[in-house]
This record gives sequence, structure tokens and C-alpha cells, in this order.
Amino acid sequence: QVQLVESGGGLVQPGGSLRLSCAASGSIGRIYTMDWYRQAPEKQRELVATITSGLRTNYADSVKGRFTISRDNAKNTVYLQMNSLKPEDTAVYYCCMTIVGLGEAWGQGTQVTVSS
Repeated sequence: QVQLVESGGGLVQPGGSLRLSCAASGSIGRIYTMDWYRQAPEKQRELVATITSGLRTNYADSVKGRFTISRDNAKNTVYLQMNSLKPEDTAVYYCCMTIVGLGEAWGQGTQVTVSS
């Protein structure tokens, strides 16, 4: 069984920064893509950033230039560095990993609130 645990969320003022982490544990083989999604109240879940096993990255237009996704394969961990945060970034952030032989695994979510 695979478990994904996120950390790093919290309350931050507009213009501030946060770094989210998501670590996978359990019987894990190769991990293809690692993603960060977010869901704001009364809105659909949206893909924020993706990083492939080849370290290719892709970002939602709303976060380009402000967020950076990275991964540490030795630790089965994905990170999301969020800078210049805006109130509209407020959401629950979820990590998702596509794992060989298992398919998708999801974290439980971590709350990010951007407010003065």
C-alpha cells in the first residue's frame, strides 16, 4: 500500500512564499509523473504543475513564473515552491503520483490560505 503525505501548507500574507512537500511511502516502484492540484471552495480541482520522470515541467498559466515544481527521486518526494502568493491561490493543494504497477496515488491535501 502506498501513502502520500503532504506538508508545508498554512497561512501567508499576499506576496509571501510557501514550500509544499509530498512524500510517498510504502511499496513503491518507479514513479512517472508527479503533480500538484488545487481545489478552491466551490470550484473544480485544477492541475497546477506537473513534473515527469525526465524532469519536464508544465504549469497552469495562473502560476507560471511564480511556482516551481521539483522532485527528489531518492526520497520519492515532490515539492512545490510558491512565491508571490495571491489571495486567489487560496485552496487545498493535493499531490498526485503516477506509479508503475499501481496507477495514481493521491495525498490527503494541505490547506494554503493567502490573506492579510
